[in-house]
Amino acid sequence: MSIPQVNTAPAATAVLGAATIGSSAILIRLSGESPATVAFFRCAGALAVLAVLAVLEHRRRGPRSRSSHTWSLLAGVLLGITLVLQNHAIAALGAGIATVLSNLQVLFVALAGWALFAERPTRSYFLALPAALFGVLLVSGALETATPTTVTASGVLIGVLTSAAYAAFMLATKRGGRGGPPHVVGPLAEINLAAMGIALLYGLARGDFDPTPAWPAWGWLLLLALGPQLLGWFLITTSMKRLPIALTALILLLQPLVAVALSAFLLGERFSPAQLVGCAVLLAAVLFAGAGGRPASWPARQGELAGSTARVARETANSPC
Repeated sequence: MSIPQVNTAPAATAVLGAATIGSSAILIRLSGESPATVAFFRCAGALAVLAVLAVLEHRRRGPRSRSSHTWSLLAGVLLGITLVLQNHAIAALGAGIATVLSNLQVLFVALAGWALFAERPTRSYFLALPAALFGVLLVSGALETATPTTVTASGVLIGVLTSAAYAAFMLATKRGGRGGPPHVVGPLAEINLAAMGIALLYGLARGDFDPTPAWPAWGWLLLLALGPQLLGWFLITTSMKRLPIALTALILLLQPLVAVALSAFLLGERFSPAQLVGCAVLLAAVLFAGAGGRPASWPARQGELAGSTARVARETANSPC
């Protein structure tokens, strides 16, 4: 049984991916389009590139299993549902509290990853998690809203369901990548295809889908598709194969931090001291968890391997060869 390795290369890839995805909020705001229109075109634009790359990947690495196709399409449906639920959570609770609740996915992912993939989170992960969530709370501004949105039981339920759907999306993505040839582009293309379908159905049902966005909205949607949706999720999907899923989920919490930085730099927005403190706390928590080394369940197994290595070394030394 192979032992998963936590090293700086995939962690750095995940951080870069999270930073890229973190620019989504500002691009969405600049586009001025409805949530359904944004979700559809960000997936459609990425799919246009991924479809070509998926064909090349198929020729190079061979076909994927039926199970891989199934899990990728399921992950895409879950991503589409996540986007829909998140829109309703923001409307019901306000952006601040909705951001906090949607990021509870780290709890669901950590527990499910432990149960499904035997990836026990590190001790540093458990220590960093409360600080990371508190940092998200500060960054979101949920504690500073002068006229807070009324928090209802239904709104909280929608927020929690958003987190659950997001966590299920990540778990399905990781499950689909286990076993078989190491495909990345093909599954990502199918994820975008399924999510695009959910966004289209949602937009048609609400009657706010715009099939022909005008300029400059089209340009912002194109940047959203090629940046966060294509490059960002490609980096996350690649790193997810080599990182514990709980750590990947924690790294994704950096997205609000990037959104705050870009809003200040590009839009000239000013943020409160509490939000800046939240950025620092969140960054420190993620760095602490990422530097925590191996999961707590590894030492015994590594001791067994060390003993086996020593035994082989002794046998080799005693060999006449």
